[in-house]
Amino acid sequence: MKNIFVISLLLFGLFSCDDTPHNPNIPEAYINFSIEPNSTMYYELNTVSGWMYVSAPPKSRGIIIYRYSQDEFKAYERQSPNDPNVCGDNSRLIVDFPFVVDTCLNVRYSILDGQIFTQGYQGYPLIQYRTQYDGRTLRVFR
Repeated sequence: MKNIFVISLLLFGLFSCDDTPHNPNIPEAYINFSIEPNSTMYYELNTVSGWMYVSAPPKSRGIIIYRYSQDEFKAYERQSPNDPNVCGDNSRLIVDFPFVVDTCLNVRYSILDGQIFTQGYQGYPLIQYRTQYDGRTLRVFR
């Protein structure tokens, strides 16, 4: 019985680790807001593959919301995940569908998962926030 407990504890520890490296550039902004993506106010998000920019509290430079599927959304920080101050406060990521482009560093990221798409570039993926969607209201939070 003791061996089973030790093995279970080791397996739990092994599979609970996050292998994503910590990004020191993540803004210390409090992100927690809700929108109704099917409303006319957010018409860009009414269909799958729709996206739009949304403002966020200071320390964030805004958020890109992307409708991944009918029931799933992605939310990315508009601040560069690799060198956020290379272009001063004007450094923002822009969408050039199906990519998110860092115009200062000339790096492309996939809007589908936030991973670097530019060949040979080493760095962090897009800073992604959590989303929760109940069919009517989309919550974006850290």
